[in-house]
Amino acid sequence: MATERIGIGLIGVGRHGLRYARHIVNDLPAASLQAVCRQHPEQGFELSGASAIKVYGKAESLIADPAVDVIIVVTPPLFAPDICRLAVETRKPMLIEKPLATTAAAARAMVAMTCKAGVPLMTAQTLRFDHTIQQMKTLLPRIGQSERVHLISRIEKRTTVPGHADGYGKRGALLEIGVHMLDLVRFMTGEEVDEARCTMDVRPAVSPETAVSIRLMTSGGTTCYIEIARVSSGRVGRAEWWGSRGRLEVDWGACRVRCHDGTGTHAFDLPPSQTVLAAVTAFLQAVRNGSPMPVTGEDGCRAVEIAEACYRSAQLGGAPVTLPFSA
Repeated sequence: MATERIGIGLIGVGRHGLRYARHIVNDLPAASLQAVCRQHPEQGFELSGASAIKVYGKAESLIADPAVDVIIVVTPPLFAPDICRLAVETRKPMLIEKPLATTAAAARAMVAMTCKAGVPLMTAQTLRFDHTIQQMKTLLPRIGQSERVHLISRIEKRTTVPGHADGYGKRGALLEIGVHMLDLVRFMTGEEVDEARCTMDVRPAVSPETAVSIRLMTSGGTTCYIEIARVSSGRVGRAEWWGSRGRLEVDWGACRVRCHDGTGTHAFDLPPSQTVLAAVTAFLQAVRNGSPMPVTGEDGCRAVEIAEACYRSAQLGGAPVTLPFSA
């Protein structure tokens, strides 16, 4: 694979998986989409600009295809552990969409499996690749010691296919979209989360939650307040970060960052991001170079563990849950 194109097998070509497919075909000349796996293979799969793509109905058949060098998984997380096991057996590197799994125990098992076998695993925490998030990380040292952060993520409600909630272990907004915010806390601070408190509009045992309020405490003393919601309209993605010497304001929807520090206020307007393309590019580069994955399986596991702590706290009426905890 040092010079030839990397053959990609894509498992899951729904709404989000199709984004991956288009980027692979149109924007990644060093890669080739060799095969896809979908629930109804009889529907075939055609994509403008693509050569003939094999279509499989079972993940194991795609993974066994000798033309497939690496696996990209864009399925509901319930299916990720079994796909991971199959890929490990064939020693093929994997990029798995977030969340890595529906539970902390499943995520830990996946990480342990890939580590033992020495098979590369990357979690597609794509928000890390957003230009505004990258700019915020660059600017964080200017505001001093991290003290407090407010994160807001509101995304429109959508019509889902029957069984969608089952694919997320009957969990909702926190696991589907909020896992980005949980990962962001670790990514920005470089600290682990020690404690989680959480309340939800409904508990997943009843139905998937659509509104979540979270308070996290990190090992370095940062207090994090997070609001996650499915809303009728008006997508919002914002962060405010306070440090000992200043403050950052970030709006990744508007592609804008403001830094308030001892030298004044500095505004940055950034170009829109193609985070899926950036994540796949980084994954393929790591595979080709034999270098560590930029977002590891362990990173994905940590985000799921924080989510698990939040669900436990919600079941306890918002009581604190300490991390790490046993399965």
